[in-house]
Amino acid sequence: MAVRFADRMSKIEGSAIRELLKLTARPEVISFAGGMPAPELFPVEEMKKVSVAVLEEQGRTALQYTSTEGYLPLRQKISARMNNTLKTNVGPDDILITSGSQQGLDFSGKTFIDKGDVILCESPSYMGALNAMKAYEPEFIEIDTDNDGMIMEDLEKVLASNDKVKMIYVIPDFQNPSGRTWPLERRLKFMEIVNKYEIPVIEDNPYGELRFDGESLPSLKSLDTKGLVIYLGTFSKIFCPGYRLGWTCAAPKILAKFNICKQGADLQASTISQMEVSKFMDIYDLDEHVEKIKACYVKRRDVMLQTMKEEFPACVEFTHPQGGLFTWVTFPKGINAGEMAKKCLEKNVAYVPGESFYPNGGVYNTCRLNYSNMPEEKIIEGIKRMGEVLREELAKNEEKELATNK
Repeated sequence: MAVRFADRMSKIEGSAIRELLKLTARPEVISFAGGMPAPELFPVEEMKKVSVAVLEEQGRTALQYTSTEGYLPLRQKISARMNNTLKTNVGPDDILITSGSQQGLDFSGKTFIDKGDVILCESPSYMGALNAMKAYEPEFIEIDTDNDGMIMEDLEKVLASNDKVKMIYVIPDFQNPSGRTWPLERRLKFMEIVNKYEIPVIEDNPYGELRFDGESLPSLKSLDTKGLVIYLGTFSKIFCPGYRLGWTCAAPKILAKFNICKQGADLQASTISQMEVSKFMDIYDLDEHVEKIKACYVKRRDVMLQTMKEEFPACVEFTHPQGGLFTWVTFPKGINAGEMAKKCLEKNVAYVPGESFYPNGGVYNTCRLNYSNMPEEKIIEGIKRMGEVLREELAKNEEKELATNK
């Protein structure tokens, strides 16, 4: 068949997570793979009432087109929440409603990147963002990270020596995949560097409200004095991902470009979805709902970390996230997390190998574990099964080393 695809399609791969989720749909699989919220926390009964109220009160409006920018009452609520929780100073005109924050990632690439331009990102970084931006054929330069996030000295070295950098992509709060959070000092230094070089920053913050420990920290957007930070938010982790509602908050000149992208992509986000989420916030307390989520997730995090401490060999390292949905595991160098994942799947346990989170590949001994989706008893059982496989793999490596040294 003489079908000719665009060259850019050769650069784009399917999401390893989405493909894996097809396998984990089996009920017997204990999945630590996707960034899935706990479905038992979805406000199903409340949304039944909300849906009826929206249709009874504004049914014809709800089923009609709305503006590309999005439903004004919802944008007003979002800007108010940002100002309250993130210490920003934004209004509804600074907000564009998107079809999930994933669409904001795509628009970021579309707006800023020409073929061969450079995107800077944390190493590792969120694979969904990397895949969204690969369509625009950039080069990725990974900036090393430590337990406090991106290393600023390395960032400045790259910016000082490379004039092709067009954008920096970061997740400062409970990063996907590592779970790490940048401390205030590092955020301030980052913004100092960004202001010096005047490079646009994509601040992706799906998890910022899901803090379990410590005090909330100011967003990069709240520290932005030059309009360089494009903030991406979402209702997927604090409410329901099925509504596919996110938002972009940016300076007017930048937001106008995103608005044009939105018009070309799908004209607008779902009117009725926007109105239902807005109505929920009128009738119910979203903060109270978020507290329920946090109370559930902190228990699951603690169970996962404690079970890994008990079941994994001491040579395995893992992060202790202060919030969010993930912990990041580093195995000894001889362990291939991708190969081990196949053996774990045979025991009906799934996780995401870490290689996909490095845009330039080459790291094989890491993995991301999600603790939000599985109940505590399944977390314990799943980690025990992983521990069994891990000990088997370590024993095989020792045998190989002994045979090699003979």
